[in-house]
Amino acid sequence: MTRSPRLLRAVAAIATTALATVAFAGTPAVATPDRTTDVRIIAFNDLHGNLEPPAGSSGRVRLPDGSTVDAGGAAYLATHVQRLRDEVRNSMVLSAGDSLGASPVVSALFHDEPTVEFLNDLDVEASVVGNHELDEGYDELRRIQSGGCHPDDGCQFDRKYKGTDFPFLGANIYFDDGTPAMLPFTIERSGGIPVGIIGATLQDLPDVVTPEAIEGLEFGDEVEAIDRASRMLDRFGVKSQIVLLHEGDNTEGGGPNDCRITPGAAAQIAAKAAPQVDAFFTGHSHQQYSCMIDDPAGNPRPVIQGASFGRLLSVVDLTIDRRTRDVVREQTSAHNEIVTREVAPDADVVELIDRANEKAAPIANEPIGTITADLVRAGGESGESPLGSVIADAQLEATRTNDAQIAMTNPGGIRTDLVYESSANGEGDGVVTYGEAFAVQPFSNIMQTITLTGEQLKRVLEQQWQAEATRILQISSTLNYTYSASAPIGSKVSEMTIEGTPVDPAAEYRVSVNNFLAAGGDGFTELTNGTNLSGGPVDLDALIAYFGANPGIAPPPTDRITVVP
Repeated sequence: MTRSPRLLRAVAAIATTALATVAFAGTPAVATPDRTTDVRIIAFNDLHGNLEPPAGSSGRVRLPDGSTVDAGGAAYLATHVQRLRDEVRNSMVLSAGDSLGASPVVSALFHDEPTVEFLNDLDVEASVVGNHELDEGYDELRRIQSGGCHPDDGCQFDRKYKGTDFPFLGANIYFDDGTPAMLPFTIERSGGIPVGIIGATLQDLPDVVTPEAIEGLEFGDEVEAIDRASRMLDRFGVKSQIVLLHEGDNTEGGGPNDCRITPGAAAQIAAKAAPQVDAFFTGHSHQQYSCMIDDPAGNPRPVIQGASFGRLLSVVDLTIDRRTRDVVREQTSAHNEIVTREVAPDADVVELIDRANEKAAPIANEPIGTITADLVRAGGESGESPLGSVIADAQLEATRTNDAQIAMTNPGGIRTDLVYESSANGEGDGVVTYGEAFAVQPFSNIMQTITLTGEQLKRVLEQQWQAEATRILQISSTLNYTYSASAPIGSKVSEMTIEGTPVDPAAEYRVSVNNFLAAGGDGFTELTNGTNLSGGPVDLDALIAYFGANPGIAPPPTDRITVVP
């Protein structure tokens, strides 16, 4: 990354803090009210360019009693951020990654430059690199931070693009020669106290992006990188430290401030990383939780995540001893704040969104088809979803010329619902626009058809269950199978048929998947053994063509996958 004024300020802060630390050496540390200062950290994660209020279930927050409340929208988020800032004089705003990428068309058409403008207006101080920040590669991330027009599309949103006012952090991101590819941390002064902000992304990032996007990069152990950065900060007297971690856990339900997590990568990292770290803001899993997890020294610290799409703000209030410059842990509090839509939207953000909509409207508002009811991405008991089934059917039709017999797509590539009463017109007429279809499939993945044996196909389906996660592939209507919920991993799938005929382990079948899956994405490594690859259209184009050829699409029955005990 090019040297920035913020980086220079961080270096200066380290030097100043080191000198100040010498002056305080040997001073007794007694945390009395006149010797402490309060610092509020306000963070969000996985915004994904959702400047407008997200639709359907993507725009609701689940409460402890199981009910939901509408939430999200950049103009409302800005209002809530300002209120939270006003409550505590010393406040800062941070992002736990994936602010960009997989975005709705109003941002994505302009390479997320409208979202960057929003983040700058929000005075974001730092962001960790999420996997989606690398969707278009490292060079594009450099452009996003440093500024300049897109090399192919130029400056389409504004005449000039100045870049971010904040650094992207990645303590565990390296070039393939081992040298750092990103800043590991930055330092912000709040209330006269230096606060170290460490960024670390998921080590398994190569599993969730295309290989071309991260060519020349390597991703190391998160704990090792956090500990290294923490030691460096501590060496220069920066005692108050927080981590932006783009890795998260799943939950077993509950409200925004419950801690009903299924302990996974984030909880394990938080339990192992340097005890000098005072709080973890997590992301990636799009879950809501607020937990206190003991550090290696046995002292609890917040580990928090705020769902996604700007629906929640994660707030951690720190009390810092002015003499030791360290956080008084027992006085730390944390909670998730719902970004309700019952407040006045921020006028400047409304103007930004209106400008983006005006520029995007000729493309975004073009009708492409109709639906008879909501097509939701959430899976039922088997993991099969109505929208996933439609997408898989569309991909099969688009690759029939490759002799495709079945199609499969990854659930993570389906980003939102298609709502009958669409946000585009609110008339309840079931019209689907290009912008709404784009919001569902924003990655521009390319369809590929490969040959697999029946035995290989079964191995692919068995890879839906992995130690760290379960990802049920969405499949075309030509494929049916049964799985046992209680069977061990690797032996769950049976009774596979293609167009009603049992699958022969030795026979060959033509299978269509997107290029992300074909490269082994989401742990489906068996797909890399496919042969006789034939290219196809972009997945979004396949979906648009399917809607055009099939007006009035209804939610398909969820009968492709059967679950037995």
